[in-house]
Amino acid sequence: MSEINVVPYIDVMLVLLVIFMITAPLLTQGVKVDLPQADAEPLPAEAADPVVVSVNLDGDFFIDVGEGKNTPVDAETLMTRVAAVLKYKPRTPIMVRGDRNVDYGRVIEAMVMIQAAGAPNVGLITEIPER
Repeated sequence: MSEINVVPYIDVMLVLLVIFMITAPLLTQGVKVDLPQADAEPLPAEAADPVVVSVNLDGDFFIDVGEGKNTPVDAETLMTRVAAVLKYKPRTPIMVRGDRNVDYGRVIEAMVMIQAAGAPNVGLITEIPER
């Protein structure tokens, strides 16, 4: 009678689980933005990956396209990168993540620059409200 001893496999799986549980929170990258909360519908699943423009608490602009995703960009660089994305993928959604404590005019400036770069629509990213 032959049997497979599964105890070593369970040990390996538990070690991998612990490793992934520890490393997963360390892999998050991005700009610290405290998003406003709103009860809105999420994007449809078939939508393409959006380009996200972030406005942090200090009013700096960040874009998740190109090198230096975590470094602030000026208005000209922002418009150039958005225009380049829209040139190759015209139907790419452009979204703005504005910190809830940033001046509202700064978020509007980002939206105006994005539309000047050729985006027909600009969306806003929010968080689901806590209940």
